[in-house]
Amino acid sequence: MLKGHNILCISSIDWGFVWQGHQEIMSTLAANGNKVLFIENTGVRSPRLSDLPRLRQRFTNWRKGTKGFRQERENLIVYSPLIFPFPYSRVARLINQFFLLRKLRHWMRTTDFHSPIIWTFLPTPITHTLIRELLPTATIYYCIDDLAASSTAARPIVSAEEKLFRTADLVFVTSQKLQERAAKFSSRVHRFPFGVNYQNFENARLGDTQAPHDIESVKRPIAGYIGGIHKWVDLRLLETTAKSLPDVNFVLVGPAQVNIESLSRIPNVHILGIRPHQTLPSYIKRFDVGLIPYKLTEYTANVYPTKLNEYLAMGVPVVATDLSEIRRFNADHSDIVNIATDADAFRHSVESSLTEVGEEAKDRRISVAQQNSWPAKIREMSVLIQNSLKSREKQSKGWEKALQLSYRNARYRLAQTLTALFLVYGGLFHTPLLWVVASPLHVKETPRQVDAIVVFAAGVGESGEAGGGYQERVKKAAELYAENHAKNIVLSSGYVFALQEAEVMKTLAISLDVPQESILLEKKAISTYENVRYVSEMLHDKNWKSILLVSSPYHMRRALLTWRKIAPNVDVIATPVEKSYFYEHGWGANVAQIRGIVHEYAAIVFYWWKGWN
Repeated sequence: MLKGHNILCISSIDWGFVWQGHQEIMSTLAANGNKVLFIENTGVRSPRLSDLPRLRQRFTNWRKGTKGFRQERENLIVYSPLIFPFPYSRVARLINQFFLLRKLRHWMRTTDFHSPIIWTFLPTPITHTLIRELLPTATIYYCIDDLAASSTAARPIVSAEEKLFRTADLVFVTSQKLQERAAKFSSRVHRFPFGVNYQNFENARLGDTQAPHDIESVKRPIAGYIGGIHKWVDLRLLETTAKSLPDVNFVLVGPAQVNIESLSRIPNVHILGIRPHQTLPSYIKRFDVGLIPYKLTEYTANVYPTKLNEYLAMGVPVVATDLSEIRRFNADHSDIVNIATDADAFRHSVESSLTEVGEEAKDRRISVAQQNSWPAKIREMSVLIQNSLKSREKQSKGWEKALQLSYRNARYRLAQTLTALFLVYGGLFHTPLLWVVASPLHVKETPRQVDAIVVFAAGVGESGEAGGGYQERVKKAAELYAENHAKNIVLSSGYVFALQEAEVMKTLAISLDVPQESILLEKKAISTYENVRYVSEMLHDKNWKSILLVSSPYHMRRALLTWRKIAPNVDVIATPVEKSYFYEHGWGANVAQIRGIVHEYAAIVFYWWKGWN
């Protein structure tokens, strides 16, 4: 069996899902001294509303670990990646590729996880990316399902899978039909139907452990089913059979993935839900017959049910629908399974199986299961993998691989840089991202009656141009004055360009019908801090306690923070200009606006450091 290798597994299920070959193979390889990174399912189709619980579970899995990585057992790390669940979107793939590769490379460097064998159960585009970028010593594709037939949304996977058939060093399949399809593209195809951890089942069969309480209370005879209750399970067949055999109790152990309300209402049907994998032998031990009630579809034509050998390992007779792989199994093992072609035959097979007694038949079932044990299969797989590794080692030359890795890393760094620049450029100039970020700066309150209207001039302000915004601010103050919110206006600016800015503002205010005697000027301030300091002194002299503050929309937060620090006794109501020419925008922003917003945040930090806000 393989030993001492790094193995990166790209799984088609999550680690905590129903225990299958994915977990069995990887835990066995980890126990044999290989270091395994198990990447949970990245998806074969876009999500639907019904997938929300699975998305929530992925986030929960991610939080369990450190940046998504968690140790499940010795030598086995599980990674729950947070990615955009759109496997065939070019944009989503580029983003996923950037972040996924970055996380994986960092983890691989940190843990000395180099030159891995990539063992994938998924043939999606993101798998091809990982194979291309991580330079594995060997690539194995274990094709266990016809994924394209699993749903309409998964059909685009066909071309990616055909490519993986051609490029993988080894292709393992679980069924004859999958082998025939893969063989069209590769000569390196080997059939390995899912097996059984025979030792665990034998220990339960021969041991004296008590049956779980939830099945111990169920009266025998019991016809049992182990596994997910999914869309491929023929629920109508189960309902019909259970109703026609009222003296037989039907027990289903596994997660319900479809609506099973009508089935659960039948008195002799017991749905127990998902149970820990290690307890399943104890449940099957109570079964008098094991059921495989799958529908006959294009998808199930390629299915080799894992539960088949689990039933047999406990010596339990099996009744199954007429699946292709069950027929093939029967041909190899002398009709060990009772196959039913319709509902009447299924009911009859359940009845006749319940009458099967005798140690000889039981021993034959156990013997068949022993031939299909996982350790035996994994040893066979290991021989093929080791031979493939030796073959690749002979063909490769060290300097070529080093040069290839150097160029690959250079391309990766360039791609990282370009992707980052693209995301930053797109986010700033073609999305409302800047305005979302800037929204905390924008403060606006309903104006009311106060002692004075205070206008902070622009100076060079956010525009960086002299006198860049005083006109709209003075206009706003004149409007507030006309609405009788205050009888006085204070214009604050110490800037001198061609003329004193405060005087120019006063002239504009008078032209807007503000009486000259209602205008006061503050002519020393050249910063927001000084605006507040000098104006607050004027307010104190006049015994004015409340003001409407007029400035640009995104300057208002800094101005308010400074007021509250320097002159907390003044009641300040934020009344910025409604429409700022400088900040007028559509979907994105321009360079000057970006600079203005950055300037405001930087100034807030600077004022905090100086103790001014």
